[in-house]
Amino acid sequence: MQPWQEVDWWLFAAPIALTVLGGVMIRSVELNAGWTDWWRHWVTGGVGLFLALMIARWRYDQLLQWKWLIYGITNVSLLLVMFIGREELGAQRWISIFGFNVQPSEFAKLGMIVTIAALLHHRSASTIPMMIKVLLIAAVPWTLVFLEPNLGTSLVFGSITMGMLYWGNAKPGWLLLLVSPVISAILFNVMLPIWGYGIAVIAVWILLIGWISWRTLPWSTYGNLAPVVINLIAGGLGRVLWEYVLKDYQKKRILMFANPDQDPLGGGYHLIQSRIAIGAGELTGRGLHKGTQTQLNFIPEQHTDFIFTAIGEELGFIGAVAVLLTFLLICFRLLVIAQNAKDDFGSLLAIGVFSMIVFQVVINIGMTINLSPVTGIPLPWLSYGNAALLMNFLAIGLVQSVCNYRQRLKF
Repeated sequence: MQPWQEVDWWLFAAPIALTVLGGVMIRSVELNAGWTDWWRHWVTGGVGLFLALMIARWRYDQLLQWKWLIYGITNVSLLLVMFIGREELGAQRWISIFGFNVQPSEFAKLGMIVTIAALLHHRSASTIPMMIKVLLIAAVPWTLVFLEPNLGTSLVFGSITMGMLYWGNAKPGWLLLLVSPVISAILFNVMLPIWGYGIAVIAVWILLIGWISWRTLPWSTYGNLAPVVINLIAGGLGRVLWEYVLKDYQKKRILMFANPDQDPLGGGYHLIQSRIAIGAGELTGRGLHKGTQTQLNFIPEQHTDFIFTAIGEELGFIGAVAVLLTFLLICFRLLVIAQNAKDDFGSLLAIGVFSMIVFQVVINIGMTINLSPVTGIPLPWLSYGNAALLMNFLAIGLVQSVCNYRQRLKF
């Protein structure tokens, strides 16, 4: 067999196109910003593509024997961040290696995908003990990332775990029960002050949790009441989380998402300017290097988390839809590879990457149009960031290996 005979070339073409566009838009953002390092995006993308091609030639199933080593390296690297990491923007996320700033949490995403896929390959998540085992193993890197603090990446970890558990035969009702305490914490804090209507919403939610647990959990009556009790406790602890655990900048992001106009020159500035920029692009855009919000530097961190605003303003609705369709193509090809993989390990690897990309795209674009809080999640292949860009190409290379070796060996 030729080295890349069975790879999915569409899955290479789409990320390459996004990377090229990302470099173009980063250069546009930087024209009047005082720096010109947009070319690094293309250099890193080129290195990432080369590594992806090399990984695609290598048999992915050899990773099965290295799962615990990969898991150990992932957690050690995240621990090192806490002791020797460099702090920036209120978070300690980077390690300096030979003059290069490395963000271990980005590569930890891929490490966790490999570990969970290997676990579920040997035994599916169709039983509660196995599902709990996967959650406990995923909780270690998740906690280390959350403590950096890096709320955005910790949410990505959660989406990866949930997506892979679902693909690994965990019941949807179990997954809903897993996230229900978070929903309860939010509902109790938002709805309790609204007497009458708010109490009714909370009551309906608790009854729904009770019904799902009764229908899906293989326990006695008292055991099925446990999720209800946990959700009631979570609702009470929600206030504690808000007051003592979340950082000030995290609280501000959540509050500004609800109403950015309450602080237009402070916490809501990002969202308001982002909304203006995307709306100003209209159908065809203002033209490359001609966006007023982009060229006059109205949007902070536009080359990283808010790169989609430059696309919306300068390329318009047509350019934004083209980007969305490209991401849709990537996700579709990932699902096809997951369906046609020769084993569960390969299928779960593809679904892990799929879950990671879908969540990041939805949240990033959602925050630029004020549909989700600002969480600091980059847009894959488009946002400036060497670690994230390199990790995304490594992930594609790993899925391409699954595709390349999807045919069973013939004797």
